[in-house]
Amino acid sequence: MTTTTEAMRTAMQRYVELVDAGDVEGILALYADDARVEDPVGTPPLIGRTAIERFYQKGLGRNKVHARLTGPVRVAGNCAAMPFRIELEWGGQPCTIMVIDVMEFNEDGRFQSMKAYWGVDNLELR
Repeated sequence: MTTTTEAMRTAMQRYVELVDAGDVEGILALYADDARVEDPVGTPPLIGRTAIERFYQKGLGRNKVHARLTGPVRVAGNCAAMPFRIELEWGGQPCTIMVIDVMEFNEDGRFQSMKAYWGVDNLELR
């Protein structure tokens, strides 16, 4: 089964909605069991459901996070990319991170990999 462009766009938009809602279980349902997350790119990748769940529990469990798309989802082949904004507390201080996430989809339409492109230049303390 090939994942359609529309299905990939919908999954990406849903991901941002779930991050905004702090819904870790909903986010995990979008991932393949053997998925890989690199957030941010350049850090050691997290592989598998348990490691990915810990990552989201840590990031969303202690914070009220607000997330929203800042541009359209782009699809090419079995990958999709999107720019979005995350507002949260970092070390006890409110901040905004401008991110571009790139997801690779598997045959079942789930995220096989996620790479988050952001760095200190994309982190704004408020």
